Formats: sequence, C-alpha cells, structure tokens
Amino acid sequence: MFGIDITILAIVGLVALSTAGLAYGILFTRIETEKKAESRVRKVKSAEADRVQVKAARDRMNEMSKRRKSVQDSLKDLEKKQQEKTAKAKPNMKVRLIQAGLKITIPQFYIASVVFGAVASMLALIAGLQLPVIAGIFLIGTAGVPRWFLSFMIKRRSNAFLNEFPNALDVMVRSIKSGLPLNDAIRLIAVDGQEPVRAEFKRVIEAQQVGLNIPEACARMINSIPLPEVNFFAIVIAIQAQAGGNLSEALGNLSKVLRERRKMKAKVQALSMEAKASACIIGALPFIVSFMVYMTSPDYMMILFTDPRGHIIMGVSAVWMSIGIWVMRNMINFDI
Repeated sequence: MFGIDITILAIVGLVALSTAGLAYGILFTRIETEKKAESRVRKVKSAEADRVQVKAARDRMNEMSKRRKSVQDSLKDLEKKQQEKTAKAKPNMKVRLIQAGLKITIPQFYIASVVFGAVASMLALIAGLQLPVIAGIFLIGTAGVPRWFLSFMIKRRSNAFLNEFPNALDVMVRSIKSGLPLNDAIRLIAVDGQEPVRAEFKRVIEAQQVGLNIPEACARMINSIPLPEVNFFAIVIAIQAQAGGNLSEALGNLSKVLRERRKMKAKVQALSMEAKASACIIGALPFIVSFMVYMTSPDYMMILFTDPRGHIIMGVSAVWMSIGIWVMRNMINFDI
C-alpha cells in the first residue's frame, strides 16, 4: 500500500510537472512579448523624461545666454556712449584729480608741475644744452609729463576698480539674498571692501547722507570712475528702484559679464604679446643703432646735431617714427 501510494504520488507529480512545462512552453512567447513591450514602454517613458529634462536645461541655458548677451550688448552701447560723451566734454582738472585718487588741490598740482619743469630745465642747463632745447624741456616738464602722469594714475585706478568690482557685486548679491536691504549692502562694501571700490561706495553713502537717494548717488559714481560698467550698475539700480525686479539676479549677471570681459582682455593681451614685443623692438631699433654708431664713430653722428641739414633730417625722422609707432599701437590694441 505504501509503495502504491508512492507510485501514485510520483505519477501525479510527473503529470503536474509535465502540465506546467507544457503551459510554460505555450505561454513562453506571450510572456516574452509582454516583457519586451513593458521594457519598450519604460524606455519610451525614460526617453520622454530625458527629453523633457534636456529641453528644460537647454531652455535655461538659452535664457541665460540671451540675458548675458543682452548685458554685454548693453555694456558695449554704454561704452560707446561714454566714449562719445568723454570726447565731446572732457572733465576739468578737479574731476581728473578725483578720478586719479590724488588728494591734492588744483593749485598744488600746478605748483608741482612748474617745479618739475624747472628742475628738468635746470638739469638741461647744467648738461650744456641750448636755450631752445631748454625751453622745450621746460614746456614738456610743465604741461606734458604731469598730465601724462595724471592720465596714467586714472587708468591705473580704473583697472584696479574693475578687478575688485565683480567681487563687490558678489558680496552685494549674497547680502540681498540673505535679506539685507540695498542700502545696507552698499554700506557693507563701503566699510569692508577693498580700495578703490570702498572709497567709491563710501561716496555713495555720503551722498545719501546729504539727501540724495540711492539711484542718484550711484549715478554720480561715473564722475569719479569713468567706466561703462559703473554706468550700467547705476542704470540697474535706477530701473530696480522704479520698476522693481530681481536685483540680485541682475547684479549677478553683471558680475559674470565683468569677469568674462576681464578673462577675454587677458586672453587678447596674451595673444598679442608677440606683436607688442615686435613693435617695441622695431620702435627701439633706430635709437639703438644710432647709439651704437655714436659709440663707435662719434664724429660721424655729431653732424646730425651740428649741421642744419642734420636737424631737418632728425625732425623728419621723428615725424615718421611717431607715425609708425602710432600705426603699430593701433594695430596691436583691441577693444573688448
């Protein structure tokens, strides 16, 4: 009986296993088809989601690029307008002293210019030069060199301002995002910023203390820092005060544009260094050759200084050299 039961159970098990195998063999194609269909549906949904994400990311990048391009175009337009305005009406000496960051008065500047010209003339007189040459040295030392030095200081201070201005804008953006009002953000730069940005924002705070609002005080910054970036900053502040908007985003975009412009300027300078070195060598070559000829044959070169025809030759050569240097300078300078 026990053996019969085992035989029956074995037969039943084999029948069940055979039935299951037969059913799986029949339904295998349908099961695989359903699996493939589900896999394709999942892939399609995933691809649609990826396309949506890629499209959203592409739209964000396009929007950022449009905003950045708009800021760059606005900066270029403002720079052209500022150059036209500067060409039409040059600032007076008081404004130029403020732009250079020199804490001296106009009479002190003129006195220093005359003293410098007198010292240069005395040195020329001691060297035994003729009176027309001494008069020319006095004129150049009084009216030329001091104003060149003033322009150099203005350019140097403007470059230092541009290097630090994006950092100040980033501080303002973080301050505004953290909940501080614009007035406190400007005051923070005026206290903890780096020169010359700190001095300019301090002037903005002082202008507010005498009754001007923030847009008007920022608009006056262009008088001491003649840069289109400063003008654009004032315009952003004025638009935000009149129409509202996301000031932190606008200042953040301006900071990014300023950094990209600085990188582009550095890249252009690096690429043009070879041309600048060639221009310097070509410009200095006539003077070097003349000096070497004078060292070897002084009598041969002194004819240019003693004979009137030599004076004419040196005058014409100076004019042509000036034209050549001016042309090379314009060829190797690029506006960004």
